[in-house]
Amino acid sequence: MLGYDIYAYGRMVRDRVRTDAYVEALRESIGSNSVVLDIGTGVGILALLACKFGARKVYAVDPNDAIQIARELAAVNGYADRIDFIQNLSTRITLPEPADVLVTDMHGIVPMFEQNLPSVIDARQRLLAPGCKIIPKKETLWAVPVSAPECYEQVVEPWAEKAYDLDWSPARHIAANDWFGVKQPLSPADYFGEAKVWATIDYETLESPDVSGDIVWTATRGGTCHGLVVWFDTQLTDSVGFSNAPGLAKTIFGQAFFPLSEPVSISENDTISTILRCDLVDNFHLWRWQTTVCRQGDTKDVKANFKQSNFFGMPLQQHTATPA
Repeated sequence: MLGYDIYAYGRMVRDRVRTDAYVEALRESIGSNSVVLDIGTGVGILALLACKFGARKVYAVDPNDAIQIARELAAVNGYADRIDFIQNLSTRITLPEPADVLVTDMHGIVPMFEQNLPSVIDARQRLLAPGCKIIPKKETLWAVPVSAPECYEQVVEPWAEKAYDLDWSPARHIAANDWFGVKQPLSPADYFGEAKVWATIDYETLESPDVSGDIVWTATRGGTCHGLVVWFDTQLTDSVGFSNAPGLAKTIFGQAFFPLSEPVSISENDTISTILRCDLVDNFHLWRWQTTVCRQGDTKDVKANFKQSNFFGMPLQQHTATPA
């Protein structure tokens, strides 16, 4: 089965913010003798571009059936002799020669998506030549507390009222313990402070797929806080990059919204602190976010303290003991 349908791959190709940045990064990084490893090749656009810019050999890797489309595209564009397509996980393959350029875009709304980070770590250890160029080179993760009633209402609020005279609190608890893509445009007017960096992923030195950070804001205004918005800046090379930050040119990624368990009334100069963590457990990205709001920065005057995790956002089957 395809990892995505052809419509989704078409959206990726037509995302000019993303694709144009990769075009420039590849143009800048590839020489006539380059050996390129493309992890998560999909329909092969990055592999084709690598050939277009002169790569001697490209190893295009993807476990999904979309790689069959990539093979056909390579043939009709005259690059079939320079691309070896490998339908497998990159962590399960070996190459006949080390690659000196790695390019990958196994990305979601955040970089911690499927096997993106473990694949880069493994490739750097086993499949790449010393001093290999890695595209992307670095990613910076940002977060900011926001007033976003429409985001909150879409997922959490449907369970808040006692519709049909029923108690929907178990469903509401699950809804408040997962994050999701922002559907409505947000701007700095929705922020309770400046956006801050909570983590940096350096693909040239990355050793672990687990990412975490602590962030503290002093509220610059009053209002109702509904959650955190998270986005990334991608540095493909030293001179080429793009971002999915609110207010910039729209990309296929959008931003991530992490709801609070309950909306919180914020006053100017209140302290909002968050511990945000993502750990890879087998194939599951375990997200945890703990948010504390203190009145006027007084750590003894706590307005709210929420501990949330997408582990609690999964409906779990209750098992009962089998009678002996």
